[in-house]
Amino acid sequence: MYTLLVILFVLVSILLMITILMQSSKGGGLASSFGGMGGGAILGPRGTADFLQKATTVLGILFILLALAINWVGRPKGIAPGSILQEELNRTQQQQNTPANVPVAPLPPGGETQPQNNQ
Repeated sequence: MYTLLVILFVLVSILLMITILMQSSKGGGLASSFGGMGGGAILGPRGTADFLQKATTVLGILFILLALAINWVGRPKGIAPGSILQEELNRTQQQQNTPANVPVAPLPPGGETQPQNNQ
């Protein structure tokens, strides 16, 4: 499911970039190249601009919805919600409670410890 959502997200992203780049800021560009100055065809000068604006809107909404879906599906399971800062504070308090610099007696030259017999 996650992989499918990521693939769709990449495709929508590419299509969104293409539709944005095809639009012209002053009404020229692609809109005039398909229909010229002529008539009422679906891809006439105004029809192409309207189509590209609608396609950009739809692809933008899909982009946002897919981003939210990927976040929802891809989040780790079993991790309790909480603050990262609170977890770090708890970790530092635990480290402060456990002594880190406890003096340790050196090992004898042989490197092995011998059990002591307490009678």
